[in-house]
Amino acid sequence: MLQPKKTKFRRSQKGRMKGNAQRGNQLAFGSFGIKVLEEAWITGRQIEAARQAVTRHMKREGQLWIRIFPDKPITKKPAEVRMGKGKGAPEGFVVPVTPGRIVLEAEGVPFDVAKEALRLGAQKLPVPTKFVVRRDYVQE
Repeated sequence: MLQPKKTKFRRSQKGRMKGNAQRGNQLAFGSFGIKVLEEAWITGRQIEAARQAVTRHMKREGQLWIRIFPDKPITKKPAEVRMGKGKGAPEGFVVPVTPGRIVLEAEGVPFDVAKEALRLGAQKLPVPTKFVVRRDYVQE
């Protein structure tokens, strides 16, 4: 499961996700990718589930890049606890994504294999996505 080895602060504020992705919104490594269409928090567990689904369908051929990393700590108070008494304990890590962000990229497999593999990976994510192909990609 992806999470930082060390953080400067144990807890962080929620923040706001507005607008489109300003960076990480174009394919940089592979010929195929999945692009997020709405804003969401994606957990380390969801990223790992998507990675496993993609690599299993690609039969460990080609290469896969994960373009996001969960470094925002999320806290939660225990069940049935009254209001007040401070912020809850850290529960896990998420990455806030905004529309246009590339989450996964793949290379080294045929078009149809990559499309199906990334479709299976996208099903593991809590946000609608779109399959994207590099502009200069030529299909054999």
